[in-house]
Amino acid sequence: MLSINFIRENIEFVKERLLIKNFDAEKILSDIIKVDKKRRETQKELDDNLSKANSLAREIGDLFKAGEKEEAEKAKEKTSQLKSQNKDLQKELESLKKEQENLLIQLPNIPHKLVPAGKSEENNEIVYEADIACETAGKAMPHWELATKYDIIDFDLGSKITGSGFPLYKGKGAILQRALIKFFLDKAMEAGYTEYLVPLMVNKDSAFGTGQLPDKDGQMYHIVADNLFAIPTSEVPLTNIFRDVILKEEELPVKCTAYSTCFRREAGSHGKDVRGLNRLHQFDKVEIVQIVKPEESYKVLDEMVDYVKSLLSFFKMPFRISRLCGGDLGFAAAMTYDFEVFSPAQNKWLEISSVSNFESFQANRMKLRYKNDKGANTFAHTLNGSALALPRLIAALMENYQSEKGIIIPEFLIPYTGFEIID
Repeated sequence: MLSINFIRENIEFVKERLLIKNFDAEKILSDIIKVDKKRRETQKELDDNLSKANSLAREIGDLFKAGEKEEAEKAKEKTSQLKSQNKDLQKELESLKKEQENLLIQLPNIPHKLVPAGKSEENNEIVYEADIACETAGKAMPHWELATKYDIIDFDLGSKITGSGFPLYKGKGAILQRALIKFFLDKAMEAGYTEYLVPLMVNKDSAFGTGQLPDKDGQMYHIVADNLFAIPTSEVPLTNIFRDVILKEEELPVKCTAYSTCFRREAGSHGKDVRGLNRLHQFDKVEIVQIVKPEESYKVLDEMVDYVKSLLSFFKMPFRISRLCGGDLGFAAAMTYDFEVFSPAQNKWLEISSVSNFESFQANRMKLRYKNDKGANTFAHTLNGSALALPRLIAALMENYQSEKGIIIPEFLIPYTGFEIID
């Protein structure tokens, strides 16, 4: 959530930068300023009345001591009137604060100056492409056929048990999934991240804190009876560990990682884009989260991008990194890098990771602060990234590592799987 002070002092800048996200903020910013002006006027009137009431209270005591009972009673009547006015002013102030917050939460985060303009993924800026040839290009069997051939993922049985988008992994398919999770967690801990095992459901405050609500309400599974939400990523519970917390400066950076199952409704997805492992309602992912000082967040973003890049380098598959344009950038993000691996059977790039800097946007919503070297409470910056999401990575691995004998397991992963080939 953007700070009202920042908006008040930089309204034209906010308006201009949000256009990069194709968000016309003209009316909502005008409404925010009007409500803010009325809120500050009401606050001043309330403060003035409280000051008058305090002065009258002292005056009443002095009048009674001086024996001027009639004047004291008149002062008491004024105090009573002020109390009644203050009660009304307090109600109005609370209403204005709520109205202001309801307007503020509709504004997306401001994109960083390096974010390119554009409306869709076609306008994203490719910043890196691995110089790795795809040996199975033009002759690859799609991963959904390989899954059936080697009996490692059953899409039909998953649909029978639950519905489409809920695949059933079995045998070596399940072991491969578990091996990748363990490998990614081990690498995260080597990089200084602390592992957590997080709840798979969160409350409304948590979903609001990281920006899923109200922006992505329709994409989340909602357990209505308990008003809980199935997590779309472990970013949500990990970051909310620090909601309403004031950290010490020496505790920064905070580095967290977690494996979790993730749930997304993916409403509106259809056709070839949802075939096989392309787009699921339930999938597994290892997430990394950092909480840092504002002046260090973009250096940390680069470090996190390099870290995910190092993970993908193990697989020796074609991959690339893109800086998202404004139109493809998420509601809460100031800058995002997407990682994609190449699917030779589908002849397309598959997104498998996003690494984002949210600056103080999430921290403001969840009141996540740290005490700086001057003793002031300051909003921290939050960052997160997939390290890595498994379904499309497994799809690309199957297609890139297929052979006449079976699906070859990359050498670095064999100690985790316990086998060298899926046949």
